[in-house]
Amino acid sequence: MDCEEMTRESPGTAKSSAEPCPRVLIVEDDQDQRELIAESLEMYFDQPADRRIRQVGSAAEVRALNPADFDVILLDYNLPDASGLDVLDEITRRADLPVIFVTGENVVTTAAEAIRHGAQDYITKMGDYLFAIPLLVEKNIRQHRIRQENTRLHAELAARIEEVKVKNIQLQESLAEMERMAATDYLTGLTNRRHFADLLESNFSEAQRYHFDLTCVMIDLDNYKTFNDTLGHQMGDKILITTAELIKATLRASDLAARFGGDEFVLLLPHTSTKLALSVAERIRHELAIASSRYLRIGQTLTTSMGLANLNEDRPTSAEVLLAMADRAMYAAKDAGKNRLIIHKQLLQAAPANA
Repeated sequence: MDCEEMTRESPGTAKSSAEPCPRVLIVEDDQDQRELIAESLEMYFDQPADRRIRQVGSAAEVRALNPADFDVILLDYNLPDASGLDVLDEITRRADLPVIFVTGENVVTTAAEAIRHGAQDYITKMGDYLFAIPLLVEKNIRQHRIRQENTRLHAELAARIEEVKVKNIQLQESLAEMERMAATDYLTGLTNRRHFADLLESNFSEAQRYHFDLTCVMIDLDNYKTFNDTLGHQMGDKILITTAELIKATLRASDLAARFGGDEFVLLLPHTSTKLALSVAERIRHELAIASSRYLRIGQTLTTSMGLANLNEDRPTSAEVLLAMADRAMYAAKDAGKNRLIIHKQLLQAAPANA
């Protein structure tokens, strides 16, 4: 470090400041040098140093002190009982404070080695170096405090960013839950009618665009109102929940099921032919009849009326028409005596030729 650059004021000029002399630990084996360094600090800060400047001459004395009790340490490179670099390593492990190496060796490699070991600065014992030491001390304390403040602010910023990330995740989860609730039937957990309409449109458009099959099945629980009135609303709700659970257990992940009305359900089966859809629907009808017997009176069975419409066979012009075809077939099943499944194409085949 060039001492002439550090001593822009005339030697011995006192600092005009209300700040007290910093807490300095001088580690120097030469007693005369220690006292001269302490005197230069007292003159610069123009205040009685009292006990704020501590002088020691060995590594053993340094180890007996707490480095955190000081604002800065001036460390000689050569000590009688240890290398200055070893003492520096011990200090940096124990406390975070600026250490300034003071050396009589004007060798660049020595200074570089000190910096690599954690020294914040260095000064050589040449010329008027004693007058430069107070400025060096003041500068390094100020820089160290700035670094500490930057570290604190960085940690605080990182914590705030992490907090924002957590809150964003929580917000996204809340929004996802709100969207799920808005799209879900509160009782059965199936998709509700409004959301089903959106999914029907998108699935229909995709099926037309990529030329794959799509089947829609409407389901109505036969005589549900009678069961609900005679067994109570709680049992009626249990029947609806059981129906939904059976539907979900039967369908694939790519299929869609919704509660369409009070006791009406609708299935949308992508990539599914009429034959395969019939198998799925009949399985639901069969399983529901078995499951419902646990809730109904002896001799009673919950039956269903179903209507099925298929994109490739019925050629609907829109998603709404496909749904209307399945709904028409379901009502035909109810009119025909309930407890059955009717395919929309059968209605056309059964119609009079001049109809």
